[in-house]
Amino acid sequence: MMLGFLLARAGVDVTVVEKHGDFLRDFRGDTIHPSTLEVMHELGIIEEFLKLPHTRAPRLSAEMGGRTVTIADFSRLPVRNRFIAFMPQWDFLNFMAAQAQHFPNFRLIMQAKVAGILEERGKVVGLEVETPEGKFNIHSHLVVGADGRNSVVREKAGLAVESFGIPSEVVWMKLSKQPGDPNQVMGHAGPRQGFVLIDRGDYWQCGYVIRRGAFAEIRERGLEAFRQMVIDVSPLPADRMQEIGSFDDTSLLTVRIDRLKQWWRPGLLCIGDAAHAMSPIGGVGVNLAIQDAVAAANILSEPLRNSRLSDGDLAAVEKRRSFPTRATQKLQLMMRSSRRSDQADEQKRQGPPAFIRSIARWPALAHLAGRLIGLGFRMEHVRPR
Repeated sequence: MMLGFLLARAGVDVTVVEKHGDFLRDFRGDTIHPSTLEVMHELGIIEEFLKLPHTRAPRLSAEMGGRTVTIADFSRLPVRNRFIAFMPQWDFLNFMAAQAQHFPNFRLIMQAKVAGILEERGKVVGLEVETPEGKFNIHSHLVVGADGRNSVVREKAGLAVESFGIPSEVVWMKLSKQPGDPNQVMGHAGPRQGFVLIDRGDYWQCGYVIRRGAFAEIRERGLEAFRQMVIDVSPLPADRMQEIGSFDDTSLLTVRIDRLKQWWRPGLLCIGDAAHAMSPIGGVGVNLAIQDAVAAANILSEPLRNSRLSDGDLAAVEKRRSFPTRATQKLQLMMRSSRRSDQADEQKRQGPPAFIRSIARWPALAHLAGRLIGLGFRMEHVRPR
């Protein structure tokens, strides 16, 4: 959506294809980081954007040994909005869609499922889509796959994927927010697993981290056993778990870290999770995707507008975004491996990961963590129109 907006703003004819009839999805990445807020400022739409309902977190914290430890502080970032905005992703997407509709060369097609890619002499030249009215083809100079970690576009294009680390799972659920609940707590370091609280205003979005495949075993043990497992690691009162009436009130996300060996082929480019799936650590996935979109628009707008797009232009997008992608994934893998090392030590098993213990010992590291989470390894800027 962001890339479509930016390309249309630059004078390129754009069609955005969305499989669903709306953007209403629970348990998606709903963190708008300072880097994305800076993009909205550079586009001149930040004031209107921040009128949407949201909550602000100038820092992220975790509960450790009965006390709250700041693990990421955004107060010193060289940007105008030094906080993470927690906002439902559907509000963000609806806002960007409405902004993009101001450009006559922007088109959004809902309920359009990608059925295949169109090719001519080894080059991608468009998409075949299915709608309630039937199938039709969209011909284009460029197809961009921005359809997530289970990307249909990259599958149809035959792009090879590399996976890293050991996949895990997060069980997402909603619990009500009550007076006396923790303030601005993002994570909780419990025995063996982690528990994440994301403030949604009148409720908490909660994530319970488990090893891959464990949820099937948990379901077999029954709902009451699951409630007790969450109670053991959650800072919320035990009776709050009675709000989970069945396993239908939960949503399971498989956490994996992967990236394409090559993000493009002639006529096609992947960005965001379609190019590089991230761990939810720090909530950086959505914001890396936005940075991909800004870089792609900066590099591709002129070649597309002048109908002279080359393979070199697509390779330039990957080259530009490869370092921040690899560096972020490397950092996430290091953080996960430190947790596994802790679990090998019985004495440390009950404690938090090593990186949280380090930040607790040296609070100045919270500012460094705030920069890496809030801005990433390379922040992109919108070029003048």
